[in-house]
Formats: sequence, C-alpha cells, structure tokens
Amino acid sequence: MAELRPRDPKGQREGFTTGACAAAAAKAAARVLARGAAVDAIETTLPNGQRVTFPLKRCDRDGPRATCSVIKDAGDDPDCTHGAELVAEVELRREPGVEIRGGAGVAVVTKPGLGLPVGAPAVNPVPRRNITEMVLEELEGSGFAGATVTLSVPQGEEMAKQTINARLGLIGGISILGTSGIVKPYSTAAFRASVVQAIDVAAERGIATLALTTGGKSEAYAMKLYPELPEEAFIQVGDFIGTGVRHAARRRITRAIIVGMIGKLSKMADGKMMTHAAGSEVSMELLAQIAEELGARPEIAAEIRQANTARHVLELCQREGLTGVAGGICRRVVEHTSRHAGGALEVHACLVDFNGALLGRYPAGDAGAIGAERAEEP
Repeated sequence: MAELRPRDPKGQREGFTTGACAAAAAKAAARVLARGAAVDAIETTLPNGQRVTFPLKRCDRDGPRATCSVIKDAGDDPDCTHGAELVAEVELRREPGVEIRGGAGVAVVTKPGLGLPVGAPAVNPVPRRNITEMVLEELEGSGFAGATVTLSVPQGEEMAKQTINARLGLIGGISILGTSGIVKPYSTAAFRASVVQAIDVAAERGIATLALTTGGKSEAYAMKLYPELPEEAFIQVGDFIGTGVRHAARRRITRAIIVGMIGKLSKMADGKMMTHAAGSEVSMELLAQIAEELGARPEIAAEIRQANTARHVLELCQREGLTGVAGGICRRVVEHTSRHAGGALEVHACLVDFNGALLGRYPAGDAGAIGAERAEEP
C-alpha cells in the first residue's frame, strides 16, 4: 500500500470521501469472491463518474466471506478521518439486492432528520448507491445476484469524538459520507452541509429556538447564557451565518439567537453573510460610525478608523466608556440577518468578549433566558 502523503495546511491536494473508500473496499471484496483471487488494488467509479484506483490495506478471504480495506486519504483537507481504515466484509448471495450493514466504528442513526431511518447505519444515500453499484458490477456473470456488505472503521468511535455526530444522534462512530467521492481542501461545501443537517435535526425534534454560534468558544458561552435550550439547539455555523438563518427560516424555526465575538459580528453588522477572513474584512468605518452615534469624540472616531482589528476597537470603546457600541453592532446584525432570512425568522444577537462576558445584545430589552451578565468561563 502507498504511504499517505503528509497534509499541507495551505495545500490544495484533493482527497477521497469515506463513501468512496468504502465502495472501493466493498468492490474489492466482491471481486475476491466472484473471481477467487486476491487483489492488491481496485479500480472503482466515484459517484461523479471518475475512475480511480485505490490500493488495498487488507485483502482476506474466509470461506464464503471476503474482507478488504482502504485507507482514506483526505488530501490536504483537515479531516479527522484522514488515515481512517474503511473495512468492507462481503458475503455473496443468490437473491438480488445489496444489503449494507454497519459494524464497529460506523455510527447508528438514533434521531430523525438525517435522511436515514432511525436504527440504520449512518451510510448516506449517495455512498449507499455507489457501494451497491460497485458490488453489482463485480457480480456480473458470476451466478450471484446480491450481497451483504458490513462496513466497519477501526478507531471510528474515537474519530467521531472530534465531530458533532453525537449531538446529531449519530452514535458509535463516524458517518460514511460523500456526494461526489472527492474531498476538496477546506471544503466549504462540507461545512455548509453540516450546518443544514444540524438545523434539520433540530427542526425534526420540534426545537423552536436555535443558538447560532461562530465557533467552539462562542458556543460554550452561549450554552451558559441559554442553559434551558437542548444541546441540539446549539449550532456552530462558523462563517456561514447566511446559510444558518436562511435554512432556519426554511425549516420554520421560530427564533435564532446569534452569539459571537466582535470580529465575526462586526462583519455581519456590515451585511456580510459569509464571514471568512479571506472573503471579508471588518469595516472600521462602520464601527467608527456606531461610536459617533453614541457620542464618541472626533479624535476617538479617527482612532477607531485606524484600528488594527475589531478587538482593538473593542478595547478603545471600553477605554472611552462607549458601552453601547456592542448593542449597536448587535442591532445591525439583527437587521441584516433578518432581511437575509426573508423576514420569516425572529433574530436576536448577543456579543460576548473573549472571556464570555456579555457586552451587548439586541433587542436590548431581551431578558429572555439571559439571567446574568457573564457566562462562566468553560
């Protein structure tokens, strides 16, 4: 088997999805049974139609069963499943159809809203179809019409701890995913899809209020601010606040509470619904205008316009006692995100500092579930 290349954090090398690797392993095992000879590599067709050859980590036969495995190469994407071993145990049968089962390290679906039946292994529809097609391709002319495929991922349960699987109701391992078979580095599509999926789960559980956060820290602070909300209500939207509010409105969620720090919220306040550093910058002019509306002296506004970062602006405002700036930012966040959601979603916003102190919120009279002015540090 070829060695995995080290990932380049700034690289653009594409990799393969867990679904593509599982389909390749299953195809190899089916070939071993259908042709009676071991293989060390297998050519397979990805869901996007591309033909790829995967080297095998393992290829064994035990009577009517064969087991093959492929090591996932995620390319330069920072995926926790990079290096995972996707194992497929296959047993052929005369009856038509391919049954896909989940073994150790493959999550089980325990909540609705994921597009899979509760109790089923977490093998998404596209990989499921790809696995079926690849196995049946090997059975042509063999006298067999179907197979049972059991997928497993050694260390899959440990890998899943680095994901939000448990919160979504995916228990016991990782999911077998992928719509094209290809992983693009730092895949924005994958993250956006995870936001949509998390909102779908919350909607299926009848959760009316979501807390949309920009990262792990802001989520921890939001959980302190809103302890009565169920865990599924807290959704890390990252840079995809636009996706978050639009999909929440689409799923008829009643209220979304945006919780974040000044950098991301300042971008939202400027109408930016995608807040990645490479795609948008904080408008110091906007922050200076908010400060001026609160009575900031001209020299202070000028200092804000020349500030290095949003955090620097926060320090300047705190020094000058301009405590209303955070609330002004939140008001603009609510205005822009409400408009982006089509007016069908009640939006609230909370701005916290880097230690979890609540600096401002909008609507200002929204006591809501916020009983204290500080969220405890996690």
